[in-house]
Amino acid sequence: MPAPPRPIVVVGSINIDLVANTPRIPIAGETILGSDFKIHSGGKGANQAVAVARLGYPVRMIGRVGDDAFGQQLRSGLETAGVDTAGVTTTPGSSGVAVIVVAESGENSIVVIPGANALLTPNDLDRNIEIIRSAGMVLAQLEIPIETVQRLAGICARESVPLMLDPAPAPAKQLPAETLSAVDWFTPNESEAAFFLGNSAAAKEGQEPMLIAAQLLHQGIKSVALKLGARGAYIASSNGLAEFIPAFPVKAIDTTAAGDCFNGAFAVGLLMEKGPAESARFAAAASAISVTRAGAQPSMPSLAEVQQMLHGKIEEEAPGKL
Repeated sequence: MPAPPRPIVVVGSINIDLVANTPRIPIAGETILGSDFKIHSGGKGANQAVAVARLGYPVRMIGRVGDDAFGQQLRSGLETAGVDTAGVTTTPGSSGVAVIVVAESGENSIVVIPGANALLTPNDLDRNIEIIRSAGMVLAQLEIPIETVQRLAGICARESVPLMLDPAPAPAKQLPAETLSAVDWFTPNESEAAFFLGNSAAAKEGQEPMLIAAQLLHQGIKSVALKLGARGAYIASSNGLAEFIPAFPVKAIDTTAAGDCFNGAFAVGLLMEKGPAESARFAAAASAISVTRAGAQPSMPSLAEVQQMLHGKIEEEAPGKL
């Protein structure tokens, strides 16, 4: 009998999303009328964990929620989706909160208040070291303290566990070279790539994914999956991999968490031994479905839905975003 697959372990943020729908994103100082308001479970870490779980792959979460009214709701939402929450700690104070404005075009603007996420420390990793050791791959983001991400990178390198880092939101300062070198897959969008390249012209213009990826690899990162929004993704590695993955054409309703969906699905593909290009196409299909639905975690597709998209059985009208 084959051994069960090693789970994906997500170390990251768990937020409640307060989502306002508006005709457009307001400019500074402007007040506009919204059309709808909803509360969803979110947080980049939790979103990625739910993306994995919805695809039917085993996933465990390490994070923190507050002891406020949202804390139990967030934990329950993860468990209902199929995420193992043994590594999620309840801490005094507020849970993380994201205030999200979604325009009719599907574009969004987000303000994140870390709350309990800011209290996820390196000690939490040490307490959950067996969970990390059990992983087939670890997923992390930057909505938790940078020192925790740095410790996680060191642990993954020491334990020979592959690490996928979504460098979002862009940090206040560059990550140390030793942290970047411990990353197996670095998955920025174009604005995040621009930060890590010192806001280079190539990254800002968004026209040279090959050049952007090459510069990131030059910093010691092993492999890059550059998320290019409506254009798709570009994957590259230090061993010569270089391939553009086009986006699936869909009508975008809400792009919130599309990048998180991509990361979760990409990790699932890699651990299903699909190969990087096939895994990126699998992830592009998943994220395309996610932008056709409102909310973060509610938008995550099932494996059957992704397979339908891959086989051309789901058709939409206009390009979405990763």
